[in-house]
Amino acid sequence: QVYLVESGGGLVQSGGALRLSCKASGMNFRLAHMNWYRQVPGKERDFVARIASNGTTSYAGFVKGRFTIARDNTRNTAHLQMNLLEPEDTAVYYCNTKWKDRDFWGRGTTVTVSS
Repeated sequence: QVYLVESGGGLVQSGGALRLSCKASGMNFRLAHMNWYRQVPGKERDFVARIASNGTTSYAGFVKGRFTIARDNTRNTAHLQMNLLEPEDTAVYYCNTKWKDRDFWGRGTTVTVSS
């Protein structure tokens, strides 16, 4: 069974920064593509960033160069560094991966950005 555990959320002022982490277990992390999504209550879950097993990254347009996704294969952990946070970034952030044709999600970590 694959488990994903997010951490690092919190309350930050507009313009501030947070670093989210996603600790994975139950799979060969080095071979997995890792994703971050976010969701505001009442809205759909939106893609934020992705890092492939080979380190290739991609981002949603709203990131605008403010976020950086990275992975530490020695610790089975994916990170999302978020800078220049805006109130519109307030959401629950989820880690996601697909392993053996199944989607796995963490329980999320809440990010609140005050204006």
